[in-house]
Amino acid sequence: MSNAVDVAAVPMTAKRRGAQLVMLAFAVAIVMVAYANVGLGINGQVPAGMLAYGLGLGGLMLAAYFVLARFAPWADPLILPLVTLVNGIGLVMIYRIELSGQPGASAGNQLFWTAVGVVMFSATLIVLRDHRALQRMTYTAGFVGLALLILPLVPFLGREINGARIWVGIGGFSIQPGEFAKLALVVFFAGYLVAKRDVLALAGRRLLFIDLPRARDLGPVLITWGVSVGVLVFEKDLGTSLLLFGAFIAMLYIATQRTSWVLIGILLFVGGALAAGQVFDHVQNRFQVFLDPSDPALYDKIGGSFQLLQGLFAFGSGGILGTGLGQGHPREIPLSFSDFIFAATGEELGLTGLMALLMVYALIVERGLRTSIAARDPFSKLLAGGLSFILAWQVFIIVGGVTNLIPLTGLVTPFMSQGGSAVLANWILIALLVRMSDAARRPPPQAIQDEGLTQVFQR
Repeated sequence: MSNAVDVAAVPMTAKRRGAQLVMLAFAVAIVMVAYANVGLGINGQVPAGMLAYGLGLGGLMLAAYFVLARFAPWADPLILPLVTLVNGIGLVMIYRIELSGQPGASAGNQLFWTAVGVVMFSATLIVLRDHRALQRMTYTAGFVGLALLILPLVPFLGREINGARIWVGIGGFSIQPGEFAKLALVVFFAGYLVAKRDVLALAGRRLLFIDLPRARDLGPVLITWGVSVGVLVFEKDLGTSLLLFGAFIAMLYIATQRTSWVLIGILLFVGGALAAGQVFDHVQNRFQVFLDPSDPALYDKIGGSFQLLQGLFAFGSGGILGTGLGQGHPREIPLSFSDFIFAATGEELGLTGLMALLMVYALIVERGLRTSIAARDPFSKLLAGGLSFILAWQVFIIVGGVTNLIPLTGLVTPFMSQGGSAVLANWILIALLVRMSDAARRPPPQAIQDEGLTQVFQR
């Protein structure tokens, strides 16, 4: 009998992977039922390409499953099926919007980018065997993140679309660097805060019931605030500005447990946004639309209220149960396949369907936060917590914007909205969470060996 014990022989791992495969198949089945309902709702027939579409999506996710089982066998079994479900529902809605005749919608392109995203997911797991190596690249990641944020401002490269300069175009190909900048900057935030958390946790003066930080320690927050305001002013991108500054403040709170940092962050961002609203027209327009979307003078402006009103009408039309897949009017909502896909989904699936989708997002975030809690080193805790937060924060920002809870920002719904940059970046984010989940849940080597030897003797 050999002394070596194969990790795959441990029953607990095999059982968990089997359950994951069943849940993955269930997620693909739900997507295919939704796909069939789109065709039945439009013309009473199942779409002709349903089999090819199902095989394509199922094959992609099966490949991701095998890579995960081989290179991250102890990872959380729920994350991949949950992401598959959300990504698949997004593909179904884009297909439905494409059939409505809205220019720009293309389910085929989105399926292609999903395939590339799965490749990036797999490549990240294969190449990054130990995520702690990222800690050694803390300042490199910070430099890369800032460079990606600045890239759209470079002449002859940057492109301004719908009033925001957040795109880089090379020939007929364009990308949104900010989607990848958020990942690099979260890695930088995690590495920096691990090194500086003891200093940043020191208390200064006490005001009422809050221990304020020392004035000398405000530098990192002010620099991050300055960068976020710069993104807001020069690139006209309220969404990325809010996302990055919110992520830094949240990770700073996780690292120091100081509520004062959260209050300071809120005051800084609100103050900066209000000041920018007084100086820059594009920021002022966003606030005016938020305060009074029914003002006719705002309809035709860049970032005007027509799109928001059409989205609100769609929510009202959908009601509790929705009109049914294929029976709404997504063509009436500008960019319903991108910025406002949540509104188009709300019309056809209703409040019930939206609550189910939000619950799936909440479960993905919960699994990420569970990984953060279970992580065995401070860097992993901060990185998992930061990645989980930006996913949750992005969903809140876009849902709050399309429902007029907060000013509309221009962010897209993760895994659902059409767009290659967002899909690729979010699949890489999930790969990082999966890698850290595998490290956090993996038993010590001796425990694996003991359990494997027990199984051998039982045979």
